[in-house]
Amino acid sequence: MKLDVRMSGLGGQGMVTAANLLGMAAVNDGNYGIVIPFFGAEKRLAPTESYVRISSQKVYEKGEVGHPHAIMVFHPEVITKGKCYTMPFYEGLRQSGLLIINSAQPLLSAEDAQTMAKLNVTVLYVPASEIALEVADTELATNMVLLGGLVGATDVVTLAGLEKAIAQRFGGAKFIASGTTAALDDVLKRKYSKLQELLGKNMTAISKAYELVKAMSNEAALVDGRREVTCTTQRA
Repeated sequence: MKLDVRMSGLGGQGMVTAANLLGMAAVNDGNYGIVIPFFGAEKRLAPTESYVRISSQKVYEKGEVGHPHAIMVFHPEVITKGKCYTMPFYEGLRQSGLLIINSAQPLLSAEDAQTMAKLNVTVLYVPASEIALEVADTELATNMVLLGGLVGATDVVTLAGLEKAIAQRFGGAKFIASGTTAALDDVLKRKYSKLQELLGKNMTAISKAYELVKAMSNEAALVDGRREVTCTTQRA
């Protein structure tokens, strides 16, 4: 088993945290993980990328992921405004790879969609920010929703491994983070007065996307050699 992931988005969306949680979950499951964040000056809405390599064998590669099996787009402007260190944003995506986009509607241009079709890429639209507000009362859980979507599409880690990783990340153990990441952690901890509430909200966000992706992927039809799925959530 091997999965290389590139996460692209804007500063303040929790990509560094998401990458660390994914890598920790892989280790919790008995596999190996390497996590590399990449960003310039730490400020909100600046382009940011994080890279995760997960394998059942020891991982020796370091640095950016040039040929990912999966790309996660945390903000639509990565696509619509080119706010991305890697251009085009799908550069290097492998044949039969996975593209997960935080959007409630298709964003790819006709040219990009044609490229994805030629590569037989699964394009998965998940309204992660909307789901985060619905189930966790904050857009700061967008990263958790996207993690749930990735796991639902790939089963690269288990939900139990992710839950343990969240408890490790926010449970008071010593963890070295960048200034911005540490500040976001503090915001989350203040929002949820008890660790169990924080864990529960994050796992609810992850599970919601996980179940949604599982259900929608099973129902999706192949179009021109590729699978394109728009996940929607029913509001109460």
